[in-house]
Amino acid sequence: MKIIIPGGNGQVGTILARSFHADGHEIVILSRKAEKSDWRTVEWDAETLGLWAKEFENADVVINLAGRNVNCRYTDENRREIMDSRVKSTKIVGEAIAKATKPPKVWLQASTATIYAHRFDAPNDEITGIIGGNEPTAPDTWNFSIDVAKSWERAADETDTSRTRKVLLRSAMTMSPDKGGIFDVLLGLVRRGLGGTSGDGKQYLSWIHDADFIRAIYWLIEHEELSSAVNISAPNPLPNAEFMRILRQKWGISFGLPATKLMLEVGAIFMRTETELVLKSRRVVPTRLLESGFEFEFSDWESAAQNLCQRWRSENG
Repeated sequence: MKIIIPGGNGQVGTILARSFHADGHEIVILSRKAEKSDWRTVEWDAETLGLWAKEFENADVVINLAGRNVNCRYTDENRREIMDSRVKSTKIVGEAIAKATKPPKVWLQASTATIYAHRFDAPNDEITGIIGGNEPTAPDTWNFSIDVAKSWERAADETDTSRTRKVLLRSAMTMSPDKGGIFDVLLGLVRRGLGGTSGDGKQYLSWIHDADFIRAIYWLIEHEELSSAVNISAPNPLPNAEFMRILRQKWGISFGLPATKLMLEVGAIFMRTETELVLKSRRVVPTRLLESGFEFEFSDWESAAQNLCQRWRSENG
């Protein structure tokens, strides 16, 4: 297959490109700047049509991951860049697909599990899940992230690509041992004795092992009956306290210093980020994947954490 990945030079894009390349597929990354890799990189500005659009002719798959990194403080300028980078890139990808004489068979468009409401009472799936944005006690930063997710999906939905199947990837956090990824960050806290409960620890954390993420993407490419929004997450989200306890156990550390909400807020200011990642309850389950017959290799956090810790040790010594 020929697979185009706009914005594919981040962690998730690298995970996919590495796997697709190893399987013998042709990979083309669209990026604002050329980078040395084992696959081709084509430059684009993520806003206007250019020579890069020719790559879409006779391509099999487009996986659009473009968007500014959200690991920052939500200043007015950063908010504008986060929103514009997602909406504009999605619109121009859709335009390139629509104009292609022989367009890709499927367009997998990044979205996020953050689109769902902060809740504890029940999990959010694609059928009965509650879309967030109206919670009266939710911080402004949480509502902004939901607005971004809604706008992101709307930009894809409003693009007429009738000859190309479209899937919205409402992805949870992808856990891999790669340096700088979310697992590497969480494990770093554990290794330093700081991997305790965040806040009251009741907020749910949704995740997916990188091997299952890759398998889920292949599954979506192959299963033509799947379109629209699909949750990309393991079927067993956990409260933060339990999630971190298991991670400490698999690493071999019994204690982790907890962090109160105030401590997290102060720390986020110094680290130039936001606390949403650890304080918002993301209780997401992949009903559509499961009902289509997809089977997870790592459905529980115990086995996933064990595998990830072993791989991290192997890769880092």
